Amino acid sequence: MIDPLEIGDDCLVLAQRLAGWITRAPTLEEDVALANLSLDLLGQARALLSRAGDEDRLAYLRDPAEFRNCLLVEQPNGDFAATVVRHLLYTGFLYELYAAHPEDEVAAKGVKELAYHRDYARIWAVRLGRGTEESRRRTTAALGALWPYTGELFETEPDLREPWDTFVGGVLREAELAVPRVPPAPATRWTGGRRGRHSEHLAPLLAELQELHRAHEGARW
Repeated sequence: MIDPLEIGDDCLVLAQRLAGWITRAPTLEEDVALANLSLDLLGQARALLSRAGDEDRLAYLRDPAEFRNCLLVEQPNGDFAATVVRHLLYTGFLYELYAAHPEDEVAAKGVKELAYHRDYARIWAVRLGRGTEESRRRTTAALGALWPYTGELFETEPDLREPWDTFVGGVLREAELAVPRVPPAPATRWTGGRRGRHSEHLAPLLAELQELHRAHEGARW
């Protein structure tokens, strides 16, 4: 079963992160592409959060500790390579989750969108990994920084680990990049988002997302 609050929060936070690239992407084409990825995730967030309650209240009137998104999606955009790697790792998971629940209306629609998201991330990961020395260095650094956060994705969905490993491992081989060998770290550092224990990065993101609504609570167009 898809948890509407956890996955809805994932999609909302990642949509907001991707929206941060608008007017800042490396090219106009990627500016448009990232905006579209953000809108896909925002639509999924709305559909899921509306199952959990009032979508506006849940998006705009909760404090960081009340959010249940995984830590991976709240990590900063960083450079373009970091954004690509984060998207590869998370959407690889979300695609498998949706594919496992074809009876769910949001999943049935979302899996088609996520197929494009995964392919977008795969194409760029390969391009960066097999590109210049600098692009390879940045992509490798992003993998090392973000990989430890992936364990949290499978705390409640262990069956998705194998297909995720197969997909992500295949992309990394195609990109001529190694799977990071990151030693175990304290659980409180790498997990806990599902239980409301977040990194320092979530509060500023939510402040930006919620500013207008909180300043004019109850206002209507």
